[in-house]
Amino acid sequence: MSNCERNKKLLLELVRRPENRRCADCGAADPDWASYKLGVFLCLNCSGIHRSLSSKVKSIKLDFWEDELVEFMKSNGNASAQALYEKAVPPYYYRPQHTDHVVLREQWIRAKYERMEFTGQTKYPPLPYTTGFYEGMLWKKGKENTQFLKRKFVLSEREFTLTYYNKENESKGPKAVISIKDLNATFQPERIGHPHGMQITYQVDSHTRNLYVYHDSPEEIVTWYNAIRAARYAYLKTAYPTGSDKELIPKITRNYLKEGYMEKTGPLQTESFKKRWFILDSQNRKLFYFKGQLDAEELGVIFIGTESNGYSVHECVPKHARGNKWNCGVMVETPERQFVFMCEQESEQREWLDALRQVLSRPMAPISLSTTKLKLMVVLMKKSQGLQGHICQYNIDID
Repeated sequence: MSNCERNKKLLLELVRRPENRRCADCGAADPDWASYKLGVFLCLNCSGIHRSLSSKVKSIKLDFWEDELVEFMKSNGNASAQALYEKAVPPYYYRPQHTDHVVLREQWIRAKYERMEFTGQTKYPPLPYTTGFYEGMLWKKGKENTQFLKRKFVLSEREFTLTYYNKENESKGPKAVISIKDLNATFQPERIGHPHGMQITYQVDSHTRNLYVYHDSPEEIVTWYNAIRAARYAYLKTAYPTGSDKELIPKITRNYLKEGYMEKTGPLQTESFKKRWFILDSQNRKLFYFKGQLDAEELGVIFIGTESNGYSVHECVPKHARGNKWNCGVMVETPERQFVFMCEQESEQREWLDALRQVLSRPMAPISLSTTKLKLMVVLMKKSQGLQGHICQYNIDID
């Protein structure tokens, strides 16, 4: 066996160890690259980010490895690196997965190895997302137009609010003071048309309000994201003092289970089909629909319960197809009515069916269950009194 083959065999044995079986940075399975500067095993995507930071990376299978580099990898590995570079990651700090947008993965890697933010050493000045207060300028899309304008945002953990101003002069008062209680933040670069685009969602009375923002600096937008997560974490710890981190951390912010365009008809299923943008929020069991993918407010929202409570999802062929251009049907049945949607392709239809069934199969929280029972009682009363009529497209908000 040649020296090259022997070193390759040793590296393959190292990467099969339990601590090295996933990428050190994003958790992707079966990493086949490595940083011989840091001694970590990486996936292809994260290796590219490391290379852009002038880190030294090689392919485990394709590149030649010198004996001393193999020994270095052998004496280090993912567990050793994580013990050093992830020693003090705050519980609220978002650890990106391989499916996350590149801005999150890149800034996570830079924060760990370049800025050394999580080694446990005291930072001065303190890291912005750890102070409980953050302010700065973000580019924000107008509510009624597509123009992005600079707006000042102020995040206060003490008051559990995110405030923004239409003008830099704060004396005129804020445009909105947003409670952290129902706030969510998620990256949406494709929809917003900027690699650092972020969607902020919150409740206004019975409606959902979306803000679309970005910053030209990737570090700045990710700092905003983690500052929001820090404030949300503080709120959840206050609202649920006995909740464990395992219970609370998944509730800080969330990515949506499925998004995309479908065609939708009305409650009588004879109305013309219209193209709508849909968002499935699995945590709140809600399917939102909008006229466009950057709308500030939804047109309607459908609560997705469980089959035992009168909800179901299945393929369908609509009785009337007036105005529709797509042919792959999805029907969502609730205690109040049937919703018929059309997808452009069978692959999209399967994805929507799988996502909706995933929500259907999850047990409902006690508050959702009790509210659903109340809705069922209302529907039965309407039927008994002959008051079915035209049922509103909005389901009762469950929160």
